Amino acid sequence: MPTLHWIGKEKVINHHLDVPFKVLEHSYGFDNGKQSDKETNSGNKIIHGDNLEALKALLPEYEGRINCIYIDPPYNTGNEGWVYNDNVNDPKFKKWLNSVVGKEGEDLSRHDKWLCMMYPRLKLLHKLLADDGLIFISIDNFEFNYLSLILEEIFGRKNCIETIVWKKSYGGGAKSKHLVNLHEYIFFYAKNIEAISELTLAHDESILKYYKFQDDKINDRGPYRLQPLATTSMDDRPNLRYPITFEGEDIWPTKQWQWSKERVVTALQNNDLVIEKKKGKWSVNYKQYLKSIGGVERGRKLYSIIEGIYTQQGTSELKALMPETKFTFPKPPILIQTLLELVTKKDSIILDSFAGSGSTAHAVINLNNQDGGNRKFILAEMESYAEDLTAERIKRIMNGSSKAIDDGSNFDFYELGQPIFSDEGVLNELVGIQKIRQYVFYTETKQRLKYDLSNLPDDHDSFLGKHNDTAYYFYYAPEKVTTLNHEFLATLKTKAEQYVIYADNCLLTKEYMTKNHIIFKKIPRDITRF
Repeated sequence: MPTLHWIGKEKVINHHLDVPFKVLEHSYGFDNGKQSDKETNSGNKIIHGDNLEALKALLPEYEGRINCIYIDPPYNTGNEGWVYNDNVNDPKFKKWLNSVVGKEGEDLSRHDKWLCMMYPRLKLLHKLLADDGLIFISIDNFEFNYLSLILEEIFGRKNCIETIVWKKSYGGGAKSKHLVNLHEYIFFYAKNIEAISELTLAHDESILKYYKFQDDKINDRGPYRLQPLATTSMDDRPNLRYPITFEGEDIWPTKQWQWSKERVVTALQNNDLVIEKKKGKWSVNYKQYLKSIGGVERGRKLYSIIEGIYTQQGTSELKALMPETKFTFPKPPILIQTLLELVTKKDSIILDSFAGSGSTAHAVINLNNQDGGNRKFILAEMESYAEDLTAERIKRIMNGSSKAIDDGSNFDFYELGQPIFSDEGVLNELVGIQKIRQYVFYTETKQRLKYDLSNLPDDHDSFLGKHNDTAYYFYYAPEKVTTLNHEFLATLKTKAEQYVIYADNCLLTKEYMTKNHIIFKKIPRDITRF
């Protein structure tokens, strides 16, 4: 498979592994219209900070759990007038590139810089997606080709479901020297296409109206409508031009039939064709049912061209909610809602790591209000307006929501906090022992830690948990040196096939540990960095 090469790629291709792991520091909770220091634990999160570090911080709780991602990254237009700086010459990006790419950073072209910024973020987004998870990425023609190639590299070409064309404007659009641009694109990828079933828009009773099913036409497969069997296609397919014999007459198609002769014979036997003669002319129609033979109801598919949803709608909707904002051209929530309706369940987790004004959270709230769902949103925004715009918008939407949804009218706001390890490679005790415990358990098991220091089972307080019949202990104390010895072992109560025990020192012999299935790991040397 062809791959894309650019200046600096070798420096960033595994950069996501070198990003320091920082903990999330809770700033406040917003619950039922009120803000407090108390954490709501609702699952709805807004994170202020560099989105690369924010994605890394989410891994212990969310790796392999995100059901759907929508991102609207910088388009790299070079337009310095955007509130969310749409140009990778932004000082924050320059600082990052210079520290990661090194001396080459000053010589990078705009496209190279953009690719250096996007690649490690896409790698972490891929890790966060569930096996049956899906990702949508909005982009325009500036980086379309480059993004297409790195998506194929990270997600795999077979996992590309579609490239959706979005007609973003009904009038002006972005003007080039020769054309008025009315379109953008949305890449649509699966993490694992084999885990994805057929995608159809969720539907209710309106599906009958949408498909114009008729109440007087109904049988054991539900309502049906009549569709012409003769196609107006200009394809010249001789095998689809044949007579259907009915009541002693041969009925020929005007162009050709849509079905093979064998399928028509079966349909006639099953009474799935309606053949009539009116005013001397035969009509042949087939019954299009609401339900499949297996009883699954028909859904509405999303067309590969989305029309009738325009950028202007996003701007006017945000202005109506926040007249004071200067944020221009946010994505319309209805655009994102349409995508989410196609792929999410009522309990899905949706992530947007380029949150901007918060359109994705707005779409999640709207969809929950529409179908009674309990979807959760996670937003990450690096700019200073994460509080005054992104979070403020969500507060106003929740306060004005016309329908109360369980756990849907609250969220928690976080800042990126301290790194787990200091520059010298030792544990940073400022993050707190519980966050260190969570980190260690995740590095061992890729699972979330179930126990905190306030709800430990009847065992030593260094017990982290049990996974795959292995018991994990993190024997650590800021004020003293901890030692794995026989006295410590006598305090352990959890029975397991194997024990992994972290401590500062170990006095047990190798023979004893092998015999009793004990693995010693030295703090901090043996704590995995990821």
